[in-house]
Amino acid sequence: MKNGFVRVAAATPKIRVADPEYNAGQIIEMTELAASAGAKIVVFPELSLSGYTCGDLFLHDTLINECRVQLKNIADATTAYDCLIFVGLPFKYAGKLYNVAACLHRGLVLGLVPKTNLPNYSEFYEERHFTPGFNEPVFTDFFGLDIPFGTDIIFENGKSDDRIKVACEICEDLWVADAPSIRHAAAGADIIVNLSASDMLAGKADYREKLVINASARYSAAYIYANAGEGESTQDLVFAGHDLIAENGVLLARQKPFETGYVSADIDIDRLASERSAMNTFFSSDDPDYVYVPFLIDETDIRIKREFPKFPFVPSDVFLREERCEEIFNIQAYGLKKRLEHTGIRDMVLGLSGGLDSTLALLVAVRTAKLSKQPLSGIHAVTMPCFGTTERTRSNAERLAEALGTDLSVIDIKNAVRVHMQDIGHSENVHDVTYENCQARERTQVLMDLANMKNALVIGTGDMSELALGWATYNGDHMSMYDVNAGVPKTLVRHLVKYAADSYRTSGEEEVSSILEDILDTPVSPELLPAKDGKISQKTEEIVGPYELHDFFLYYFLRFHLPPKKIFVMAAAAFEGMYDRQTVKKWLVVFTRRFFAQQFKRSCLPDGPKVGSAGISPRGDLRMPSDAAAALWLKEIEEID
Repeated sequence: MKNGFVRVAAATPKIRVADPEYNAGQIIEMTELAASAGAKIVVFPELSLSGYTCGDLFLHDTLINECRVQLKNIADATTAYDCLIFVGLPFKYAGKLYNVAACLHRGLVLGLVPKTNLPNYSEFYEERHFTPGFNEPVFTDFFGLDIPFGTDIIFENGKSDDRIKVACEICEDLWVADAPSIRHAAAGADIIVNLSASDMLAGKADYREKLVINASARYSAAYIYANAGEGESTQDLVFAGHDLIAENGVLLARQKPFETGYVSADIDIDRLASERSAMNTFFSSDDPDYVYVPFLIDETDIRIKREFPKFPFVPSDVFLREERCEEIFNIQAYGLKKRLEHTGIRDMVLGLSGGLDSTLALLVAVRTAKLSKQPLSGIHAVTMPCFGTTERTRSNAERLAEALGTDLSVIDIKNAVRVHMQDIGHSENVHDVTYENCQARERTQVLMDLANMKNALVIGTGDMSELALGWATYNGDHMSMYDVNAGVPKTLVRHLVKYAADSYRTSGEEEVSSILEDILDTPVSPELLPAKDGKISQKTEEIVGPYELHDFFLYYFLRFHLPPKKIFVMAAAAFEGMYDRQTVKKWLVVFTRRFFAQQFKRSCLPDGPKVGSAGISPRGDLRMPSDAAAALWLKEIEEID
């Protein structure tokens, strides 16, 4: 366990039916492999000590007693391994035979969990040999030690900082409507393990995979599924393994059917805790009817093998990304459409700079007008060149507005800004923040006054990443009557514009597509400082840092409320080879300082649609005081090695 991650494994050894000694050897060997790779939980299949397909051999005490002996041998042989081990075996209690999962740790059997739901259909006749398990645990003797025996057992890591709770169900328990894992999750279990013997049929693997993924999503938990495989009898059925590890609706690891061995994944316990904490419909607490069995695993410094997407706001799959882009365009457009209908206003005014954000806002305005069956001439795009405007961005803005069929105004604001700076006694030769903000506020004033003249709404263009960093002029581009980009981070803006460029090309509008492609190729800049040799001199990412890093920080800070150290570890892994650890740390400091310092700008944001699972609206996702101190978070970053 390190930085809130715990490595887990699901294992399918090659066994021999009714040969517990051989099977125990395979289990010990595979445990050693998984434990040496850092696994802290290792799960084996149902009845893996005996074999699932023993049939009426389960009625023989010779087999049952040997399984008990070999379970003790496994415990003795794994004393040095710092991991929970779940092994399936037949176990007799009070004269009845149960299909159980034994939980072992450092040479001790911590508990026995019986299978609750016994199938009695098709080729499965477990009720012929086994008795259904009971919920309330009792204590039974195992080689001189009293251990809990029952379904309602949770194995709990004793470390307060790295607390994990593990519960168990067996095969059919997953497939039924009233699964034991429902109670387990409500009683606090954040990891569910399943020891299974599910046969292989055409199409069944896909269904089984969906069950596991959905179970993990439903409980906001991790689900580890180990399935019986090669070595089981093929008299009537074939077992093919197919081990699965899922976390909160995402499949982290999968062993293909017909393969033996093990798969492992790093479970993010902090992320699960954050999900549950944020859901006021999910209640999870210690249950007095449960037995909580303590264990203690050491903190191990392992290289996290889990992959973290560089762009968490953007799907990596191209087809899913296109589908998501279409959804987001519709969210933005329908949100704006409703606002126009409610106010009784038809026209829209927006500043068009030739940059990505204003381009996206214009594309949304065009879609909104088409949805509302309003003329595109009611969209008033205004380009306002000033001291830093380059020919490239101005040309792209003008050409795009004309190609889309919207109304275009070109209003040069240089003289107005000069007069204003004279009025306040500021020299035009001093290129400080006042020099920059005079231009930004003049542009907003022009847009607001034009909106009054035309009975229109001013459409905001600022994106979520800029607002998170405070990279917006207060009462300048920070303000509008409806900000369609408020919920869209910068890394996603680029993909939305690219999606639009591809769509226009597909529909034969090559001119619009080529303009959008050139805008995509233009450096991100507010263009508030004079150009050098006609080119942009002020590049945003050279000042505040790479947006791809800031969006990564923002996602995990907002969505899962993760601590800076953990975000750093994840970012360093995600961007390995692109940014060294020192660079990641540097921009994490910048992000944290700016995020806390600029909350006052977000506290009075105009309305705008939320498009993803994280947002910064002061009326929604982010209820944060403007005067909160960043010292605690910055101190944690300073301590990062």
